[in-house]
Amino acid sequence: MSSSSRSTDPGSTTPEQGAAPGARPRVGRKVVLLLALAMFAQESVWSFYDSQVPASLQVYLSSAGLIGLVMGIDNVLGVIVQPLMGHLSDRLKRRVGSRVPIIMVVAPAAAVPFVLIPWANSLPVLLLFVISFAFLANCSRVVTESLLPDYVSREHRSRANGALKIATSLTIVSSSLVSLLVVDHDLRLAFVIPALFMLVCFAVVGLTLRRIPARSAHPAPTAVEADGTETTEDRPFLRILADAFRDRRRLTLMLGILCFAGTWAGLRALTTPYATEVLGMSRGAAGALTLPGGIAFLVAAVPIAFLSDRVGQARMIAYGICGFILGTVGAFAWQTPLGTTVFLAVAAMGYACFSINAVVAIWNSAPHEHALGTYTGLYTVAASSGSAVGPAVLGSTIDLTSWSTMFLNAAVVAVIPLLIFARLGRRAPATAHHSEPPVA
Repeated sequence: MSSSSRSTDPGSTTPEQGAAPGARPRVGRKVVLLLALAMFAQESVWSFYDSQVPASLQVYLSSAGLIGLVMGIDNVLGVIVQPLMGHLSDRLKRRVGSRVPIIMVVAPAAAVPFVLIPWANSLPVLLLFVISFAFLANCSRVVTESLLPDYVSREHRSRANGALKIATSLTIVSSSLVSLLVVDHDLRLAFVIPALFMLVCFAVVGLTLRRIPARSAHPAPTAVEADGTETTEDRPFLRILADAFRDRRRLTLMLGILCFAGTWAGLRALTTPYATEVLGMSRGAAGALTLPGGIAFLVAAVPIAFLSDRVGQARMIAYGICGFILGTVGAFAWQTPLGTTVFLAVAAMGYACFSINAVVAIWNSAPHEHALGTYTGLYTVAASSGSAVGPAVLGSTIDLTSWSTMFLNAAVVAVIPLLIFARLGRRAPATAHHSEPPVA
C-alpha cells in the first residue's frame, strides 16, 4: 500500500508520512491499545485454562506427571498448527490487507468447548473439550501475536510488546479474581466469564482495527535477495522453514525459548495443585495465588521494555531468569501462602523479561516483513514445544520427590535456559535501537 493511501488517523502507525529522512516513526497509541486489547481477549481464556483445568484433571488423575502431560497437549497442537496458521495469515494479509478475519471466525468457535469444560462428567469427555478448545484457540493465537509487527516498526517492538504483555498480566489478575470470587460458588459460571471477555474484546478489535491499514513493509534485503533471486514472500511454507532452521544462532535462540517456556509452563500448570496439596488452600484460593504475580508483572513490564532496547533482548532474558530462580528458591524456602505469593511475584517479574523479549528477537531475525506470521509460528514452535513437555517434566520430578520440592525443582531446571541466554547475551552488542537482531 502506498503511503499516500494510508490513514492519517493519529492512532495509526504511519507518522513517517512527511517525516524528516532518518526520523524514527512513532508507535501509534491507538493501534497499540487495540493490539493490547486483542492480547487481553486471547490470554483471558488461556490464563483461566492454566489455572483451573489442572484442578479439573485432578478429579480423575492422581499423578502430577499425567496432569502435566495433559496440560501439555495444547502446546503439542501449537507446534503443529501455529506455524501453518502463521503462514496462511501471511498469505491472507497480502491478499486482503489484514489477518483479522481469521481471528473473528476461529475465536468464537474456541469459546464453545472452553465453556463446556466444567460440564464434563468423565475423563474422556473432559479430554474432548480440552483438546477441541486447544486446537481452535491455537489457530487464532499465532494470528493475534502476528498483528504487532504488522503495525509497529522493528525499533519499537520491544516497547510495544511491553504494552501487550501488560495486557497479558491483566488477564492473570482477572483470572485470579474470577477464581477467588466465583470458582468455589459456581464453577460453570466461572468458565463463562473469561469466554465472554474474549468475545467482547475481539469484537471491538475486529470492528476498529479493520479501518486502520497496516504499515507498509520496508524489509532489509536478505543475502538471497541481494543476489537478485526470489524473495522470501514468494517462497513456499516449507522453503521458509528450511531457511529459518539453517541459522545456528536462531536455533540456539529457539532452544533457549523452548527450555524456559517449558519451565514457566510447568510452574503455572502445577501451582494450583501444589497450593491445595502443600499449603492446604481451597481450589478457588489456590487459583488466586498468582494474583500478586500478575500485578508484579504489570508493574515491571514498562521499565523492562525500555531497558531491553538498551541492553539487548538476550541479556535482559538472562537477567530475568536469574530473578525467576531467586523467586522459586525463595518460595521453596518459605512454604506458606504469604511466602509463596511474595516469591511468585519475584519469579513473575523475572518471567516478564523473557515474555517481552523472546518473540521480538524472533521477529527481528526474520529476513523479510512478509514472513512475520511464519516467524511468529517459529516462536510458537519453540515456546509450545517447551510448554508441551514442561508440565510433564516438572510433574515427573514431583513424582520422584514430593509436591513440597516443586519450586526447588523448577529452579534447577531453569539453570539450563540461563546458560543459553547468558551465552547469547555475551555475543550480542548492547546497542540501543540496533539495526540488526540482537541474538539472531
